Amino acid sequence: MKKSASTELARLIQQFFEEYLPALRGMSTHTIRSYRDAVVLFLHFLARHTRQRIERLELIELTSNRIEKFLLALETERHNSITTRNTRLAALHTLARFLASQRPQSLAQWQTILGIPFKRGAREAPIDYFERHELNALFKSIDRKSRGGVRDYALFALMFNTGARVQEMLNLNIQDLRLEPPYQVRLRGKGNKLRLCPLWPSTVKCLKAHIEQQSSNQSATHTGRLFSNRNGGPLTRFGVRYLLRKYVAAVGAKGVSTIRNKRLHPHSIRHGTAIALLKSGVDFATTSQWLGHSTLNVTMRYARSDLDLKRAALSQVFPDAIAPPKAGHLRIDGAELTNWLRRL
Repeated sequence: MKKSASTELARLIQQFFEEYLPALRGMSTHTIRSYRDAVVLFLHFLARHTRQRIERLELIELTSNRIEKFLLALETERHNSITTRNTRLAALHTLARFLASQRPQSLAQWQTILGIPFKRGAREAPIDYFERHELNALFKSIDRKSRGGVRDYALFALMFNTGARVQEMLNLNIQDLRLEPPYQVRLRGKGNKLRLCPLWPSTVKCLKAHIEQQSSNQSATHTGRLFSNRNGGPLTRFGVRYLLRKYVAAVGAKGVSTIRNKRLHPHSIRHGTAIALLKSGVDFATTSQWLGHSTLNVTMRYARSDLDLKRAALSQVFPDAIAPPKAGHLRIDGAELTNWLRRL
């Protein structure tokens, strides 16, 4: 049977992901995966809308009208937030710019796509994070006598210690650790930026137990990978999410009611680290460096998420605003009334 030739759209999309994004734009793997997800969703939508198979789609099918319908479907069918919608549109904008450079004869088509505006009204979603008692319950629920439990305890302990992103954890090799004083780990973050993060002695103890067990177990140690699955292969983000969900469900079943009303995922551990650092008095600049944030503004959002941090900020401006009200008789005149109200 004669093989069908790939379409022009297929060839350009391959070039977009293999050459343009990583080489010319220098985008990180995380960003490229986000763009990939957006393009995959759009191609599936386009195939349904045009009643064609994805491999038969052509460049002419990419119109601004269809992209607008796709964005509407994200909100109405997939129930995505405005922020997610705008993220998908940003990926399609980048694709349109690339197509304009490769096929300038269709420049008007790409300009109409680039003219699709981002939607206003995106609200920052509240940050769900692990509080201290929830983390304590989470770690207690892990059976450290089992092989899987030793690995899981070390994984989540290191995630909380460093506040690292999940992919940063999964990319770690054993040689990235320094398990002699001064204890530290080398993390590769977004944009391939390297940072060193100190380790607590308790974390080092967990890591040594995990590495010793792993070295006596399977071939994972030959690759130098720090965290592997039960078969010795690479542990994935979906695997980490599954493990965390399992332990969160166990904690909720044991009576930690606060954990049931939160949408907790691996990144929530990173949020918990940030809140814990700030509550401990670590300044925003140091916390930002610890977490590998691109700007200080990213770190500042945690001050808007935690009530204790809000109180601390408020007390610096109005020290008496959150003081407990004084007992005794209240004289209802202007000065006493306003002073009493400020102390509520």
